[in-house]
Amino acid sequence: MAEDDKLVDEILTLGSRLVEARSSVERRFVGQHEVVEQVFAAILSGGHALLVGQPGLGKTMLVDTLATVLGLDDGRIQFTPDLMPADILGSEVLDQTADGRRAFRFVEGPVFTQLLMADEINRASPRTQSALLQAMQEGQVTVGGAHRPLGQPFHVLATQNPIEQEGTYPLPEAQLDRFLLQVDVDYPDRDTERAILLATTGVAQSAPHPVMDAEGLIAAQGLIRRMPVGETVVNAILDLVRALRPGPEGADWVGETLSWGPGPRAAQALMLVTRARAVLNGRFAPSLEDVDAMAAPVLRHRMALSFAARARGETTDTVIGRIRDAQFRQAA
Repeated sequence: MAEDDKLVDEILTLGSRLVEARSSVERRFVGQHEVVEQVFAAILSGGHALLVGQPGLGKTMLVDTLATVLGLDDGRIQFTPDLMPADILGSEVLDQTADGRRAFRFVEGPVFTQLLMADEINRASPRTQSALLQAMQEGQVTVGGAHRPLGQPFHVLATQNPIEQEGTYPLPEAQLDRFLLQVDVDYPDRDTERAILLATTGVAQSAPHPVMDAEGLIAAQGLIRRMPVGETVVNAILDLVRALRPGPEGADWVGETLSWGPGPRAAQALMLVTRARAVLNGRFAPSLEDVDAMAAPVLRHRMALSFAARARGETTDTVIGRIRDAQFRQAA
């Protein structure tokens, strides 16, 4: 019983710090509450996030603000077609000492940080994109035959422009699956855009302040994994993920609509981010509401539409919505 009381106290303490952290971020990144919530959920779950949206929506500012609020060292890579793997990972250079001896010295690349912004990640060639794959999955890179650990914690927040696809290289499915969430950043509504104008075009602008540090974030990530999850929520996650796979457990229309569906990593991701969202909203355990809210960000990049579905104008979000609505109606 004492252990349960301790867990409750830790969740309460973390929840109050997260309220302050979100407030600090949202003073600069105005009005995008769901985007901020989803990115926080990805980081609290120990994962990476892909931010997809048109230029000028504040994606870069969001990442910069998060680094300050969470007390993390941050770096940025602007992906371009001529970017090479060594520009990300680093390289060995030949040094000569004062006595004339020569030796190789490793010069770290920008990936050696705690919060990395990969700007317009789909503009780099597949060879360069793959250099980031080991880092995202294992938290280390291999250069010159040596395994080199990255910063702890290590998170990648990548951006992708959905409208300029000329001269880009679509991310392979294996790399997309490394992103815990795909966060769609949309245009703000009129009232939000008015608030943005007033907050960002004056002399004084709100500056973020540190609320956490790297050690505190690592402790928070461990706490998220210790949160209890009810059997109803576990079954809802399994039912949702398995229903989106073409096969005997999916509806008849799923096999005709999807070429392939989400794997077990999607269920793991959904389990983690539902816990994180519960803490962000001041609760001690995830609910079906959390599963409903986080389903699309977790699943939309882990599925592929068939040619017929694309021709009809369907999207992965609409497919997820149909399955989700049917399941939650049954639960109600």
